Amino acid sequence: MTSHSRMKVLSDITELKTVPGPTHLAIGVFDGVHLGHQAVIGRALQSARLTGGSTIVVTFHPHPVRVLRPEKAPRLLTSTQHKTQLIRSLGADALLILQFTREFSKTPPEKFIENLAQGSNQLKQICVGREWSFGANRSGSVRLLEELSPKLGFELGTVPPVLVGEQVISSTLVRSAIECGALEFATTLLGRRFTILGTVSEGRKLGRRLGFPTANLRAHNEQFPPNGVYATKAWFGGKEHGGVVNIGVRPTIENEAGERLLELHLFDFDQDIYGQDVEVAFLQYLRAEQKFSGIEELQAQIRRDVQDARRIYESDHASSGAGGGSF
Repeated sequence: MTSHSRMKVLSDITELKTVPGPTHLAIGVFDGVHLGHQAVIGRALQSARLTGGSTIVVTFHPHPVRVLRPEKAPRLLTSTQHKTQLIRSLGADALLILQFTREFSKTPPEKFIENLAQGSNQLKQICVGREWSFGANRSGSVRLLEELSPKLGFELGTVPPVLVGEQVISSTLVRSAIECGALEFATTLLGRRFTILGTVSEGRKLGRRLGFPTANLRAHNEQFPPNGVYATKAWFGGKEHGGVVNIGVRPTIENEAGERLLELHLFDFDQDIYGQDVEVAFLQYLRAEQKFSGIEELQAQIRRDVQDARRIYESDHASSGAGGGSF
C-alpha cells in the first residue's frame, strides 16, 4: 500500500503552529474517506499546491454520534487508525484529530472556527462539504462560515455532494452497500476497493491443523460484508499478498462465543505475523459459510476455495499491476 509517511498527526489545535502556512483546512468526520470526502480534501490539496501552502485535514475521534447519541451510532467504516492511513495516502501534510467529548460538543461554532484561525499559521482557506454542520447543537453551517471568512481572513471552499447516478455518496450509502454485499457498488462509492484494517491476534491454530494456516484479524472497523468466503488481497510490511478470507462463526468447528471472526489465509506464506496490522481488500465473494459433515469435507472445500481465490487474485494482479496498493 502506498503511503506518504511525512504526514504529521496532531492532537491539539495548538499544534497547528508546527505546520508552515499558508494553511488550507479540510474539515469533516470523513468516516470511510469515500469520493465525497476525497473531493473536500482534494479541494484543499489543490489550493495549497497553488499557494505553496500546507493542507491539514481536521477530523474527530470518536465519531460525534457515538458521544452524543450512542444508541444511534453507526457501525464505523474506518477506525481512526485506518482513516489516518487513508488520508496519508491522499497526500495531506498533516492530520489534526480532535478528541470529541460532550464538553467539546458544547463549543459555540464561531469559537471553534476562531480557535482554528488563531491556531493556524496564516489560515488561507477552509474546505467543507456544502451540507456540513458543526458546533453546539450543530448550529454552525456554511452560512456562518461565509459570515466569518471576511472577519477572520480566510476563503471558504464549499464542495457540492458527489453523485453516483442520482444518489448522493454518503457514509450511510457505503455502509448499506457493504452490509448487503454489493462490493462493486461500494468500490464505485469509495473510489477504491473496500478494505478492512485489522491486527493479527492469537487464534486456536485450527487452520494450521487443517493444512491452511490462517491469521485471525481483530478488525478495527465495525462494518463487515456478509458472512462467507472471499478472494482477497492483503498488505502488511509494505508488501502485497493474495489470499482468501472467511468471515463468520465457523459452524463446522465449535466457536463458543458465537462471535463473527475474520480469518485470512495467505497463499504461499507461513510466517508468524502476530501483532502486525494487515489491510485486506475484498476482490470477490466465493460462497456462503456452511456447515460440513466433518474435517475432511471442510479441507476439500478449503482447497477448492484457495484454487478459486488464487485464480481471481492472479487475474486481478495481472490487470492492476503488482504492488499498486489499495489507492
